[in-house]
Amino acid sequence: MELAIGIILGCCALGAGIAMIAGIGPGIGEGQAVAKACEAIGRQPEAKSEVTSTMIMGCAIAETTGIYALVVAILLIFVAPNIFVNVLKTALGK
Repeated sequence: MELAIGIILGCCALGAGIAMIAGIGPGIGEGQAVAKACEAIGRQPEAKSEVTSTMIMGCAIAETTGIYALVVAILLIFVAPNIFVNVLKTALGK
């Protein structure tokens, strides 16, 4: 029983770590978006407001991927172990 609970906790922690790998994507994407926005503003300074508003909207949408990964990781760390342990105890009749 204790070994099974240890495996559950380990797998939940491993899953949370893997989920946080998704945080790399938004960082890279937002960095590229800001770089291209700076280039665009450098070429056409009069279009600064349009470029900036579009860039901020795109960065906000891209950031949702990282937020979803964070939510999944938090759920795997704090919620899932209790649920899985309770399912295990019910299955074993304890």
